[in-house]
Amino acid sequence: MKFAYFAVLFLLLIILSGCNEEESSGTAGVETISFWVQTSQESPEGEVMHETVQQFNKEYEGTYEAEIEFIPRSGGGGGYEDKVNAAVSTETLPDVLTLDGPNTAAYAEADIIAPIGEYLSNKDDFLPSIIDQGTYDGELYAIGYSESGVGIFYNKDMFEEADIDLDTLPTVENPWDWNEFMAVSKKLTETFEEPAIDMGLDDKSEWLMYAFNPFLWSQGGNVVSEDGGQAVDVFNNDEGLKTMSFLQEMQNKNYTTISPAENGFETGRYPMMMSGSWSIQQLETSYQDIDYDILPYPVSPDTNELVSPTGSWQYAMSTSAENKEAAGALIDFMTTTEALVDISLGNTVLPARKSAAEELEDQVSPQMNKLIEQNTASGQPRPVIPAYPQVTRAFQQTITGLSFYEDEEELQQLLDEKAQEMQTAIDRRNQ
Repeated sequence: MKFAYFAVLFLLLIILSGCNEEESSGTAGVETISFWVQTSQESPEGEVMHETVQQFNKEYEGTYEAEIEFIPRSGGGGGYEDKVNAAVSTETLPDVLTLDGPNTAAYAEADIIAPIGEYLSNKDDFLPSIIDQGTYDGELYAIGYSESGVGIFYNKDMFEEADIDLDTLPTVENPWDWNEFMAVSKKLTETFEEPAIDMGLDDKSEWLMYAFNPFLWSQGGNVVSEDGGQAVDVFNNDEGLKTMSFLQEMQNKNYTTISPAENGFETGRYPMMMSGSWSIQQLETSYQDIDYDILPYPVSPDTNELVSPTGSWQYAMSTSAENKEAAGALIDFMTTTEALVDISLGNTVLPARKSAAEELEDQVSPQMNKLIEQNTASGQPRPVIPAYPQVTRAFQQTITGLSFYEDEEELQQLLDEKAQEMQTAIDRRNQ
């Protein structure tokens, strides 16, 4: 009897142990996908991501289950990036993670992320700029879940007060050139005795590369050569000098402020502001009295070519993902047309798919449609090169240094110096 009693007890312990193991590891047979994102769950972006993950788990119930972890970025891009860097060194990366567009090449070269092209549905539906920013060395390593764009926000009432005819304002098909833009800026500056525009020059961050590179592109110039190997004689050539001379003149004539008042456009101090779709949300939520619209980028008078900035955060698969089919399925689900429509509406961002743009046309504001139109016609991503962090830093320092130089010779010296800094970083990466 004792033997039978202990045998039954032993069997019960085995059964209970098995139940506990099943409880601790999730449903038996289900593949868990770890997923890190750079925002908070309470943010509009985070709320949409969380909801989409729940839809994924319902769709793949019994097969895959994604576990999303929200790791908000802190000042200077820390927080999220710090955790990713620590995970790289300790080999504890999640299966799927988000990364900023310009970091694609550095992450791919360092073998942090793996190619994902084979896991994505209907790739031709993504905007070319989305594919370009996620591609390195001929392979698609990341896919953007939204697009971004910048335009010239303007106060209609202040334009009319300065006798600027609203019926003759520029369009994507017929933008102002730099000379016309400066003439309007001069008129506004004289009328209101304040700078005509806040271009965000006090934001000494990636904004400067993102928002000001299109002026260089419009002139026919570039930061680096197409193959990413050359900065000297590219950034500091005649096109670079002409571009920086225009931006320097905007600063030196006080047409743009370099130390803007907080919310200067939103409170009616400056008649123009260079900003992106995120400002639409702020204006519609907190500054509803401002009657505003958005103009396209001004273009070089030498080329009349409209170029606007693109690029945003993306989804990628880490090389440590054990089940790449599962990770790929999650990324594919997070970038369906439905998911991208949801995140565009929830976070006031431009769509990453053509089909999403078509669905959104009647659901977003006229101002958002202006940015979508400009993006579709002229969007261009930043360079996808391993030395991007050093290149963008040198470009940012060029923009912030313009007001300290008085003549063309000194400005050329600045460009020469920064081009060499970029070249050194590029050469070091290529060794």
